[in-house]
Amino acid sequence: MLEKKIPVILDGDPGHDDAIAWTLAASSPLLDILAVTTVAGNVTLDKTTLNSRKIWTMLGQEVVIAQGAAKPLFTEHIDAPSVHGESGLDGPALPDPEIELHELGAVDLMAQLLREAEEPITIVPTGPLTNVATLLLTYPELKEKIARICFMGGGAAYGNWTPAAEFNILVDPEAAHVVFHAGLPLTMCGLDVTEKALVQPEDIERMRQIKNPVAQIVAEWLDFFYLFHKEKGYPGAPVHDAVAVIALTNPEILTKKTCFVDVELTGDYCRGETVVDRYGVWGQEANVDLVFDIERENFVDLICSALESYGEVEQ
Repeated sequence: MLEKKIPVILDGDPGHDDAIAWTLAASSPLLDILAVTTVAGNVTLDKTTLNSRKIWTMLGQEVVIAQGAAKPLFTEHIDAPSVHGESGLDGPALPDPEIELHELGAVDLMAQLLREAEEPITIVPTGPLTNVATLLLTYPELKEKIARICFMGGGAAYGNWTPAAEFNILVDPEAAHVVFHAGLPLTMCGLDVTEKALVQPEDIERMRQIKNPVAQIVAEWLDFFYLFHKEKGYPGAPVHDAVAVIALTNPEILTKKTCFVDVELTGDYCRGETVVDRYGVWGQEANVDLVFDIERENFVDLICSALESYGEVEQ
């Protein structure tokens, strides 16, 4: 008997690791992808939206794509072209986009899908949480139609854009604050786990041996991503955003702890830091399932299995 699919909305700012996360999601028989929404993050909104259209054209799947927020709720946009290149997805050439944008913007499309849904929908953000926070603020009556928000962002121990803050949360801390205080089931895949979701050169070569166009492109994305992280002293390429998808499709390879998490909104040094009360010292009710470990070899196996499923994709 087939398992019932999880209805999901994928929200991101691609980005190499967003693209790989979506490649995993598109291959999974466990997920029903209702829409893809874009947000400014790794690069500007026009680039993340174009990248999204190219990614899904490359994957050979017809999905609904809607454009979201061009800037954070209250501040100016921070981007990261030094990580992902000027396009946000530097590396291999992708096909021209064949998927047009939906007439509704991201938040209104999310609201429409939630309103019409027969069962609650899981939202999977892999960029700043601006679209999701705007949805919660604009349509609070639809909160009960959200099953879970399973996101990549934050960290219990350290940051990657400042010593304290992870990039996705730092871009829009106020949006993260809205999400953390929404009273919804939350799964946080932060740096504690995503920097263990490492791909090594031998893993990339294994993927390159999978002879279909999608696998070749993913291997080239990882070549680019690995070289950047090697120069920064990382022991491999952390495929951050893919963990948010794996948390839904293969939670058995992850370790998590339920705890209270909030975000720092002020401070010269710590704005955007996710403050994780792992031992309950504040006495606050836990609001987050914090993922903090992953079986790395199984993670790589899952990526390879996903890539093998694209054997019939034509370019």
